[in-house]
Amino acid sequence: MVFEELTIAFCCGYDRDPFEIMSSLSTSKSQDVYLENPGRRYKFMNKNAVRIVSTPTIRESVGEDSVQPEPSDSFISSPYVEQVTQRALAYLVAGYPVHFSGVSGTGKTTMAFHVASKLGRPVTLVHGDDEFGSSDLVGKDSGYRKNRLVDNYIHSVLKTEEEMKSLWVDNRLTTACEHGEILIYDEFNRSKPEANNPLLSVLSEGILNLPKLRSSGEGYMSVHPEFRAIFTSNPEEYAGVHKTQDALMDRLITIHLEHYDRDTEVMIVRKKSGLPRIDSERIVDIVRELRSFGVNNSRPTIRAGIAIGRILASQNRRVREDDTFFQMICQDVLATDTAKITRGGQPVMIQKVEEVISKFCGSVKPAREKVKEVCQ
Repeated sequence: MVFEELTIAFCCGYDRDPFEIMSSLSTSKSQDVYLENPGRRYKFMNKNAVRIVSTPTIRESVGEDSVQPEPSDSFISSPYVEQVTQRALAYLVAGYPVHFSGVSGTGKTTMAFHVASKLGRPVTLVHGDDEFGSSDLVGKDSGYRKNRLVDNYIHSVLKTEEEMKSLWVDNRLTTACEHGEILIYDEFNRSKPEANNPLLSVLSEGILNLPKLRSSGEGYMSVHPEFRAIFTSNPEEYAGVHKTQDALMDRLITIHLEHYDRDTEVMIVRKKSGLPRIDSERIVDIVRELRSFGVNNSRPTIRAGIAIGRILASQNRRVREDDTFFQMICQDVLATDTAKITRGGQPVMIQKVEEVISKFCGSVKPAREKVKEVCQ
């Protein structure tokens, strides 16, 4: 039941018991008398009825929502990876948020989790989204809780008390700030800039502003001293990516990640797929050769090499030029941007894939001898 006349009134005075005041009032049965008290409003409908309404805000937590990252058995640590890790840890220990930027496939998210695992703290993961608002980071009202009490212990007085409480549910940024967790905000620039505004005070003043909780005395939260933040982002020219406000970027220390060197990529493909080193090397050479061709010099990425290696391993096959299945896999996985690079109206990437396969996995036919494959 909703009573429109029962609104919250926060004012001073009237610290006496409402029933004591009621007994001193001389009112007719048809006259209604209102009495306002801090946090409550009493309506004396007549001497036989008193209705009391209170509407505070209850703050609720969503419970355990963090993860504890651990190094994977397939994680590859190279001198380049260790150098980046040491720099990121130095910034985080000093209290500064770290931002990993770079094109797709450079291991930004993997690096973020690797660095977070070194700190030994729980991790709260948030993915950027164009539909995000500030409430998706901080929290929001999530309904009401209503209690009703009817008291007729004194037969001449009917007391009806109704209490409606607004429920506030913390979201992940609030939880991480309160418990001192590590926030990993993956691809944060996929969220609109205004959605990330709560981060400004968190990263500079160490205060999280919760304006909707002012009525309950929790409008500001001091950020836990062990709270840390790691961000990742894609270039602004990518589809679905927003330009980040300068105020936020000024608070971050940015580490730009490039594609791994050849040796590191070979180790990654070999570890992820289980193929022999010679096959992993040829897959990586094919991928790196195609990366320098065309209008997009960031693709194919190491993900393509891992995919080819895993598919071959699952079928118990090897990297062989005369294997039609291997050629089809490479064309399907590596023929990116086929609509952008054409010759005579036909995509040329498939032809380029065939040329690169022949270059790195070509066969030699010695005279009067059985064909010996180089890629065995």
